[in-house]
Amino acid sequence: MQLTIQEIMTYLPHRYPFLLVDRICDFVKGEKIVGIKNVTINEPFFQGHFPGQPIMPGVLIIEALAQAGGVLMLNGLENPGNKLVYFMSINNVKFRRPVVPGDQLVLDVKMVSRRSKFIQIRGEAFVDGNLVAEGDFSAAIVDREPNQPKPENHTDSYQLSSTNQNLPSR
Repeated sequence: MQLTIQEIMTYLPHRYPFLLVDRICDFVKGEKIVGIKNVTINEPFFQGHFPGQPIMPGVLIIEALAQAGGVLMLNGLENPGNKLVYFMSINNVKFRRPVVPGDQLVLDVKMVSRRSKFIQIRGEAFVDGNLVAEGDFSAAIVDREPNQPKPENHTDSYQLSSTNQNLPSR
């Protein structure tokens, strides 16, 4: 199964500039998910990390893996728009090489275990078939607070600005 960016946004509350999964290209419910993050020079973090030698921050690579994992965890739940996924722990994280503009991150996340609302996953990020980052994550699925906007109510707010000055309002 594949998911477009519009379908991803029905699961995740993240929006520009913090939505870090562009597409899901493979998905086996409850087992694994493979997502794509296209890394471009237009990413706002490249302005300061690092001028003249842009490198994607490692914490954002981990966040991209976690977001792909969030889609894996929420898919199949009743009313996923009423749920959030919270990090509980991040372990055994290793960064193998820098990720730079022009790279395409392939986010490979596998379910390790699931007990009720608690999940353990293993994530690996690749560029051109080479491992660039990896880690083990645990998370909890929690109910979204009442009267808070749900992801499906905000898909139309995903608007890119060429200057990044007109970010979508919340």
